[in-house]
Amino acid sequence: MFGQTKKYFSLTFFMWFGLILSVLFSFIGHEIAIANSTNIIAQEAIDSTTQVTLLQAIALGFVQGATEFIPISSTAHLKAIPVFFGWGDPGVSFSAVIQLGSIAAVLSYFWSDLANIVRGMIKAIRTSDYDSQEFWMAVGIGVGSIPIIFFGLLLTIFEPAFYENTLRSMSSIAVISIIMAILLALAESMGNQKRTFKDLTVKDGILIGLAQAMAIVPGTSRSGSTMTAGLFSNLDRETAARYSFLLGIPAITAAGLVGLKDLISPIEGEAIAFVPLIGGLISSAVFSYIAIAWLLEFLKRRSTWVFVWYRLAFGVVILVAVALGWVK
Repeated sequence: MFGQTKKYFSLTFFMWFGLILSVLFSFIGHEIAIANSTNIIAQEAIDSTTQVTLLQAIALGFVQGATEFIPISSTAHLKAIPVFFGWGDPGVSFSAVIQLGSIAAVLSYFWSDLANIVRGMIKAIRTSDYDSQEFWMAVGIGVGSIPIIFFGLLLTIFEPAFYENTLRSMSSIAVISIIMAILLALAESMGNQKRTFKDLTVKDGILIGLAQAMAIVPGTSRSGSTMTAGLFSNLDRETAARYSFLLGIPAITAAGLVGLKDLISPIEGEAIAFVPLIGGLISSAVFSYIAIAWLLEFLKRRSTWVFVWYRLAFGVVILVAVALGWVK
């Protein structure tokens, strides 16, 4: 048992170490790029976000829904795709708010599971019988949500410029996407995938929650980091995905509500019209539901290798585009 626990913590440490290295690499590159212009960061923060039309919002809702629960990073695609199409960056707040559509989808899809967990938790508290799986599942989701909410709020409150101009840079997204592809490949190869949903423990919530906190960096993928940790913990693919979806509810909701606050009281460049926002939310909810259903069925029969190769290609294409000056 000690050896297994030590293995999990070592893998989690390895994932965080790789992420920190990539962030430092991106930060150093960003500092070199702006060394001759002291005002460029502030100017980019204003100019990089654009007004989103209804059709663009619906398209971005599709991107959000199609990528939020698939391990390829919705945040990275919400930044990269509009840039490639010449729409400009829709902004952090819009990207966060349309995640609420994904929350509506996951709540709808897993309503019976969530109801059982809540009922089991209430019953355990009333009867002082804390041996039920539902109770410990609720504890695991709650505890596992703390790291990403804590670090996410810490970053957005104290270092919003660093997040926007460095972590959300195209180069950073590309590098981190490639790193996470390699980690997912290792998890797919090393995990024995013998543990099911009934075998989940609070320890899984803590370890997978730590991995989920990596998703504050665009390109990591919240579902990607949690599914990777789940596979490293020997969960089968479907269980890793289902737990990833449930664990993401508090974190995605918190991010969406913070983004909604920023749109209600916008900073310069973050305002958006009401109709496009509603269009994006509805589109996000519909395509998120479809993506959840598709991925769970897909993982019953196939591995995650297709996502590994996609992430590698995605990162390489962005690096090439940046190097050739096709995108900023």
